[in-house]
Amino acid sequence: MGLIRRIEKTRFAQVAVEDRATLDELKQRPTIRTWFGIFFMAASYIIGWPAIALLGYVSIRVGNPWLLAVGGPALYGLSHLVFFLGMVLAGTQYTRPFLRWAARRAVEKWGAARSGKPAPAPVDDRL
Repeated sequence: MGLIRRIEKTRFAQVAVEDRATLDELKQRPTIRTWFGIFFMAASYIIGWPAIALLGYVSIRVGNPWLLAVGGPALYGLSHLVFFLGMVLAGTQYTRPFLRWAARRAVEKWGAARSGKPAPAPVDDRL
């Protein structure tokens, strides 16, 4: 069974298609909580590989490989925790409308093409 077929069978996609889900909900101004979430998600990328590379450089300079051996995985784990914190803070304000729209588009575009039926009339999805 293909991916689109699986998506079509979910209640989430069925409701998205019935409701003609759009991206209109993304026009709302982000809250302070959302901005903090986005900040933490961006910070997680800085904590990730760039910080580990810097830690590797420091480890070589001081001649202590254990610094990287222990600190590298710890920093990498920390970057994941910071990213997840950002996701929790940003919440579903942007994620849910986007996923609903994406599910509707996938089902309408690829589901209709697979079944040989003409695709439904497009909805203006521009913001």
